[in-house]
Amino acid sequence: MQEDSKKFISALKNHDIDTVKEIPKSDLHNHFVLGGNRKYIYEQKKILIEPISSPLASMQEMDEWNRKYLGERFDSSEMRKFLIEAAFVQAKSDGVKILEIGEDVWGLGEYFHNDIVELIETFQEINERIAPDITLRLQIGLSRHCLVDYLSDCLKHFWGHLEFYSIDLYGDELAQPIENFVPIYERAKAEGLRLKAHIGEWGKAEDVVRGVEVLQLDEVQHGIAAAESDEAIQFLKERGIRLNITPGSNLLLGRVKDLSHHPIAKLYRNGLDVTINSDDVLIFDSDVSKEYAKLFDAGCLSAEELDAIRLNGLRNIK
Repeated sequence: MQEDSKKFISALKNHDIDTVKEIPKSDLHNHFVLGGNRKYIYEQKKILIEPISSPLASMQEMDEWNRKYLGERFDSSEMRKFLIEAAFVQAKSDGVKILEIGEDVWGLGEYFHNDIVELIETFQEINERIAPDITLRLQIGLSRHCLVDYLSDCLKHFWGHLEFYSIDLYGDELAQPIENFVPIYERAKAEGLRLKAHIGEWGKAEDVVRGVEVLQLDEVQHGIAAAESDEAIQFLKERGIRLNITPGSNLLLGRVKDLSHHPIAKLYRNGLDVTINSDDVLIFDSDVSKEYAKLFDAGCLSAEELDAIRLNGLRNIK
């Protein structure tokens, strides 16, 4: 572990991205549909997916990108499973040793014949075949725009399966009040799942605090808005809430002006539990290793601080 830290710090300082990729790291904020290896997808399916190169002006532009490059080409059971495969290929190439990914609950019926065992075994088989040294943390995914009654009906297939590690709520933060999801999160807590939600990428610091309080969260995906409030930072610190941050996507979605002043520095230096992750590799073209390298090159965090964050992401927590 100490030798890895020395190599990682040296590689960052020497701008040696190949060595950075070799060092163990985690990816705890990864949407597998957009988390695949671009080269592998082209080699296997002859589908070329181009990343964006400048900040998006709106979420509508992101939707347009999805229609152009994904669209109906991956809208089948076979191609959905191929995207899971591509995500493991990408993670393996990036030195990821803990990968937290999962399917949207609606995807069970769309791509896995409403067979929860098929879904679970698909992820496990691909994990073992492509990257057996990666620890898979299987996640249940919820889209925030979906009606709660619909999500609850889908979730009946998921409850009671100990293979799932966590549950995550994502999508438009303003789609509906977070309070609507309390019954789901109460059940998820009773099921022993680690509770996560996307909050504070688009909202305010008080939204992060509110989300943690209402849903009894263990982790927040993004949460960068908390940096606006010392009170919010102290609240998260006292609660031991982990923030799984994706700086590259924050930049390209226009949530931060530049990486040199990314809020992760303030959050980390105030003692918060933070990790660095990829989010959507295919659209933002920034895997975990690149995220570390870009933050260092921008002067946001030192190589030693980034190594401490890397090690933190590899902690075994439940």
